[in-house]
Amino acid sequence: MASTVYFSRTITPEKVVELYDLLGVDLKGKVAVKLHSGEKGNQNYLKPEFWEPMVKHVNGTVVECNTAYGGARNTTQKHFRLMHEHKWDEFFEIDIMDDYDEDLVLPVENGKVLKENRVGNHMQNYDSMLVLSHFKGHPMGGYGGALKQLSIGCASSKGKSLIHSAGRTDDQYSLWARCAKQDEFLECMADAASTVVKYFGGNIAFVNVMKNISVDCDCVAKAEDPCMKDIGILASLDPIAIDQACIDLVYAQTDDPGQKHFLERVESRHGIHTIEAAAEHGFGSREYELVEVK
Repeated sequence: MASTVYFSRTITPEKVVELYDLLGVDLKGKVAVKLHSGEKGNQNYLKPEFWEPMVKHVNGTVVECNTAYGGARNTTQKHFRLMHEHKWDEFFEIDIMDDYDEDLVLPVENGKVLKENRVGNHMQNYDSMLVLSHFKGHPMGGYGGALKQLSIGCASSKGKSLIHSAGRTDDQYSLWARCAKQDEFLECMADAASTVVKYFGGNIAFVNVMKNISVDCDCVAKAEDPCMKDIGILASLDPIAIDQACIDLVYAQTDDPGQKHFLERVESRHGIHTIEAAAEHGFGSREYELVEVK
């Protein structure tokens, strides 16, 4: 059955809320809002002012997890400091979900590669999740959208190492920590994403914003400037459908001079395979109905 994806070419904070409301979902209890807070030096991430109306609309807490590489977000202390520099704490309650060693371990059912996924322990403090994704490229995954937020984004530092190593180690300093073959890595992302969707059941929703579309992720300190024109906002209850719709919209931008450069990043990393592998898990569909909202 095709999933519904709402789409608007208008990119404003108010339009994000409007599309979310069209989903008709009532996120229960305490709401975790997963977004990307931006690496130090990155110029493309979506700022707290943009997300403010949406986060406050659901009375949510902005959540993040520490990275498994050097930078300004690989320890809780540094991560909080950077989020303060980026002014997230001026607008929202924030929570680094893996601020101590004991992870929440989620079993992967019928995983292609992983047997378990390690996420921030604080995930247990939330009843629902709203995933707010800045759609853009990614140096390893080809693109970053809802599935990346569910997988790498929600994974603890140890969980990130498991994903990057195809389950071989949770030690970010191990020589094995970056040894996954490309398709293995993408399948690990799909495996990990499936566990977070299952954990929250129906209490999860997704918004992707196609703005500042660079070939680089918001995790890159010195990212390339955006290469494509802004496209719009999408909202869905299906993370697979919303990412597929974003990819299809990129392919539709045949008159955009930056399209070829962006698609080279996606295709050279076989980025669509994350969507293919996720669809095999069955927690969403690549088939969708795009409902355009003026």
